[in-house]
Amino acid sequence: MTEFATRVENVSISGIREVFEAAGDDAINLGLGQPDFPTPAHARRAAVEAIESGQTDAYTSNKGTPQLREAIAAKYDRDYGIEVDPGNTIATSGGSEALHLALEAHVDPNQEVIFPDPGFVSYDALTRIAGGTPKPVSLRDDLTLDPAAVEDAITEETAVFIVNSPANPTGAVQSEADMREFARIADEHDVLCISDEVYEHIVFEGEHHSPLKFAETDNVVVVSACSKTYSMTGWRLGWLVGSGDRIDRMLRVHQYAQACASAPAQFAAEAALTGPQEPVAEMVGAFEERRDVVVDGLEDAGLEVPTPSGAFYAMPRVPEGWCDEVLDRGVVAVPGEAFGSNGEGYARLSYATGMEELKAALEIIDSATAAVR
Repeated sequence: MTEFATRVENVSISGIREVFEAAGDDAINLGLGQPDFPTPAHARRAAVEAIESGQTDAYTSNKGTPQLREAIAAKYDRDYGIEVDPGNTIATSGGSEALHLALEAHVDPNQEVIFPDPGFVSYDALTRIAGGTPKPVSLRDDLTLDPAAVEDAITEETAVFIVNSPANPTGAVQSEADMREFARIADEHDVLCISDEVYEHIVFEGEHHSPLKFAETDNVVVVSACSKTYSMTGWRLGWLVGSGDRIDRMLRVHQYAQACASAPAQFAAEAALTGPQEPVAEMVGAFEERRDVVVDGLEDAGLEVPTPSGAFYAMPRVPEGWCDEVLDRGVVAVPGEAFGSNGEGYARLSYATGMEELKAALEIIDSATAAVR
């Protein structure tokens, strides 16, 4: 009998899914990392018009349509003053595929991948699937990633380190000084920095900065997507930005595994990137208002929680048994250990849900916290 590949046997189903499956149908779900807003109307219309005119019936270029890649490149110039060649981009099936391609193209068996702990669940799993060795590093007290900790963790076996800002699960935003340091580390140690910028526009305090702007070599690859910024998680449209040589290697994986991103989604993404940006500002404003309510509610319940500066997550310290208690009372929260061993003693709450549900959940959380103290 053919056995299963070791690299797959070393990966388990996400702990987030386990929590969802344990919840009742009427539970208030604060575990889902998905905006509750509709995709902007102009992006939907663009997809419909492309479908009806027959533009989506065939494969696109492996890299994506020229118009979408031009829109991606223009976005970096518009938003950050970063010059990007449209040829040095790949449209992918969401940010998840983009991250997978970046690791597959740059990590040999047993090479190390450094990433934040707690951090996004895919970093560990996709490292293992690529045959690499996960090397998680702990965060500062404010839940940001310390460049010095990353630099200290680098060895001769290190292929990649991952930076995520704004961050899932913490909501932390790295400073410009940190991003300059990450770029320096990538340059000086000749190690690839994968910058996961999927939440780039959901920032409440400070600004988003990309190490791509500060690097003097090609040792930075950017992963981003329409998923969170434009509430397009179901459209599965992300992208990669990197040097020509790195794009070429990542394309070799993409063209055999995926061929190209969904054509209708590419037309929707082009419209989202080039059209009115007011829906983004409205969503970010709503998320900030919800953040303030959630942080106040958690603190009123007696929980310690760093105020998140971006994304739509809060990560309070919680007593033992807290996640089970709130789940039993009808609120889904993800245990921090689902995001790495250093997440133990925390929980992740998403406030990408309606205000009335959040307020109801906070009342339950208040009584549940009192019960486990």
